[in-house]
Amino acid sequence: MARSVSRSASSGRFVSRAAAARWPGKTTTERVGSGTGNSRTVTRSASTGRFVPASRGKSDPSGTVTQRV
Repeated sequence: MARSVSRSASSGRFVSRAAAARWPGKTTTERVGSGTGNSRTVTRSASTGRFVPASRGKSDPSGTVTQRV
């Protein structure tokens, strides 16, 4: 069963929903668990949640998050 979790974009650590609501530009919410492929690595903007190029993730690590989908 898949569920939603929030992560800090700068550290990659899990954070509470309250922290994600407090700092939406520095966190991202993702689905984890069965039903999520986790077969490729992607980079997302922490503020918008949109996919961005891997090069942006390297140049702005505190504003992006890398995950497997």
